Amino acid sequence: MESNQAVGVIGLGIIGSRVAARLRESDRDVYVWNRSPKQIPNFLGAAADVFALADVIQLFVPDSAALREMLDSVKDKIESRHTIIANGTFAPESVADAYDLVHAKGAAFLDCPFTGSRKAAEAGELVYYVGGDAAVLEKVRPILDISAKSILHVGRIGEASVIKIATNTISAAIVGALAEAYGLVVKAEIDPAKLLEALDLNACCSPLIRMKLPAMMTREYETHFALKHMFKDVQYALNLGRTLNVEQPVASTMANVMYRTMQQGKGDLDYSVLAMKYAPPRAAKKSETK
Repeated sequence: MESNQAVGVIGLGIIGSRVAARLRESDRDVYVWNRSPKQIPNFLGAAADVFALADVIQLFVPDSAALREMLDSVKDKIESRHTIIANGTFAPESVADAYDLVHAKGAAFLDCPFTGSRKAAEAGELVYYVGGDAAVLEKVRPILDISAKSILHVGRIGEASVIKIATNTISAAIVGALAEAYGLVVKAEIDPAKLLEALDLNACCSPLIRMKLPAMMTREYETHFALKHMFKDVQYALNLGRTLNVEQPVASTMANVMYRTMQQGKGDLDYSVLAMKYAPPRAAKKSETK
């Protein structure tokens, strides 16, 4: 792939905006669009304009409905020269439908959800899970490498989405349990810094815990991954579990806890806000529009 290959980014939320920034730092032309206007170089008037100018388009739209809406709105602009990379977390059946639409136009498509925080996106350290043709992946790998520290080819279209949904279910459960543990310590009037110190020496510790517990302690809940998006992903997991006949009592409980927290108006905050019932927010910051 030519080093000056034009790239499009649609969806300029917390991650998409930072991926676009990293692409601009390379020697590529980058064209962008978002539902709400942004003061960003090469922001175009419509998603269709991105397809007119770019051959490779990364989609960072928030959910399956947005993916369907986006592709339906531009389907007459999709050409065989295009490679469309679905970078959000979507229901596997929605990804399969998106592939069928794009494939019918003779274009290439990858199921390519990511894991990584805002800081990871800024540093070019996202991890992409990829489903689809390995040859298509190799064609666009130089573009994905700009925002990635690792790229894992999982298998067929839809399989990467299943893996991402599964991993997010684990993350939701960990942060939910961490919030409860934090609550125990706070209500026992123990300095929560001692919990963090103890966890650093405990086998259950992880980078996720080291990231989220300090947010709970400061009670700011600045958005790295919004609660509403984690709730959406756990809903995908529960739907998938019903289809595959997999019981999910932990995911079901977490969905209930997250839903109740969202009903208190906290859906745009980081999902570490699950700890708010033990320590209310001090200076909460809302998520960027996706």
